[in-house]
Amino acid sequence: MINGERVTTMTKTIADVLIDTLLNAGIKRIYGIVGDSLNAVLDSIRRSGKIEWIGVRHEEVAAFAAGADALLSQSIAVCAGSSGPGNLHLINGLYDCHRSRIPVLAIAAHIPSSEIGSEYFQQTSPGLIFQECSAFVETIMRPEQMPLMVNMALQQAVAKKDVAVLVLPGDVAGLEEKSEVPKVPVHITKPVITPSQEELTMLADYLNNGKKVTLLCGAGCEGAHEQLMELCDKVKAPMVVALRGKEFLEYDNPYYAGLTGLIGYSSGYNAMMNCDVLFMLGTDFPYRQFYPKDAKIVQVDIRSEHLGRRTPLSCGVVGDVKHTVEALLPLLDTKENESHLEKHVSEYKKVRENLDKLAVGKPGRKPIHPQFLTKMVSEAANEDAIFTCDVGTPTLWSARYLEMNGKRRLIGSFNHGTMANALPQAIGAQVSQPNRQVVALCGDGGLSMLLGDLLSLRQHKLPVKVIVFNNEALSFVELEMKAAGYPETGTSLENPNYAAIAKAMGMNGIRVEDPADLEGALKEAFEHEGPAIIDVVVNRQELSLPPKITFEQAHGFTLWMIKAVLNGNGNELIDLAKTNIFR
Repeated sequence: MINGERVTTMTKTIADVLIDTLLNAGIKRIYGIVGDSLNAVLDSIRRSGKIEWIGVRHEEVAAFAAGADALLSQSIAVCAGSSGPGNLHLINGLYDCHRSRIPVLAIAAHIPSSEIGSEYFQQTSPGLIFQECSAFVETIMRPEQMPLMVNMALQQAVAKKDVAVLVLPGDVAGLEEKSEVPKVPVHITKPVITPSQEELTMLADYLNNGKKVTLLCGAGCEGAHEQLMELCDKVKAPMVVALRGKEFLEYDNPYYAGLTGLIGYSSGYNAMMNCDVLFMLGTDFPYRQFYPKDAKIVQVDIRSEHLGRRTPLSCGVVGDVKHTVEALLPLLDTKENESHLEKHVSEYKKVRENLDKLAVGKPGRKPIHPQFLTKMVSEAANEDAIFTCDVGTPTLWSARYLEMNGKRRLIGSFNHGTMANALPQAIGAQVSQPNRQVVALCGDGGLSMLLGDLLSLRQHKLPVKVIVFNNEALSFVELEMKAAGYPETGTSLENPNYAAIAKAMGMNGIRVEDPADLEGALKEAFEHEGPAIIDVVVNRQELSLPPKITFEQAHGFTLWMIKAVLNGNGNELIDLAKTNIFR
């Protein structure tokens, strides 16, 4: 008793040790939704006063937001879900982090330890469920496991650039734990990894002997822009870029031949198909049909398991791109013949001109071209803006019309390919980078899937600008159906006015139907201090075909057109003709 009042001495719990360990590792926030199995953890967060709880409306959002946070902060981020359904909702976002090699720690709360195996309320098996989307998943059951188990999870996630999951039963989180937490930081290392001299010589021989060398570069080329420009100049090679490499390599690049793949350009496709040596750097580009059949292919990747898994190699070596290219350059002959380079760079410039011709918006021309919308967003956004884009057509238009400059970032679900990623990734991006502009390019299908987390923007006062490509359809799925010869079925969306929804939520909402109003709407939204939703009615029948149309795809489109006429949908063919897509 002190001054007549009873004083309760708080004993330290496993949850306290967890939070103290996260604080020592530099963690500043946790994304998630509360639940009774997380009570001890939330109470420890409250009492510490040093970690922010970022409450969202769906646990999937928490995992995506943590991934974007970790990617931009170049560290590790944390999300949490309560027992059973709560932590199951984390899986899709965690799977995306796993596929994109982003270090995230997930705290998966569990049912009371004494009830495990009894078919208790909300029982699942998180130790098994999370194995496929993580590099580390272990269950905390005793105080003696702490804090080593947390440190191991953090270090595994950082070292492997992957997801780590700690399963924590609610009752175990409240157990007493008296040991002090040592100040053990997370060791984020950046080793220099280069091939052996013998391997470098072998690489150089292939490049020196090649008459027509083409580079295919991906996300692993981050930080190697200068070295790759020197490499292209020395071997007179055009550079083709996989989507995840766009933000790092598209700008200030006189050797650029465009993107490849399903959302790429004919110039990129042709630069790869017409080479005699293809040099893959930092890319795990998955589409086998876009690799040349007759060229010699050599590859540099930081992960040896990536070597040769997409296409047969003549030579494959392990190394980080920047330092491997630096070590390789002195071994290369300077080529004189620039015909291969000039041919495909010139082809890209023509492709770019044609793409820009489609990005027009004449007053009164309704619905708005999505190309025009994306180009206008790119021009209006800050020079260091962070863009997130939903899969499907928002990714397509982002790839083609967002201009990168070395300061901007482009985040999407480029490996996992899930819907509804743009809004939650924008939440994590804005929390992580509060002084930068964040723009989410959302499909109407993607946004409506996790629509409730627009409220998270308001609750946490996050000034994210949400651009809605409102075409009342799952339009990329429609394109896939048409390519396969099927009339679109189940793809129509009966959408509300998303700007009106935003206003009902207490946020700035702007509806745009006429191209003449778009510039002013973007200016108003981007200058607005809080979150803003710009609902733009765009053309549903805006087709964009891959750079190589197979006979099967052409046959599929023909079947689709015939079926459309038979079904009385001939008006869609008129819309297609207006897009100039078949000219």
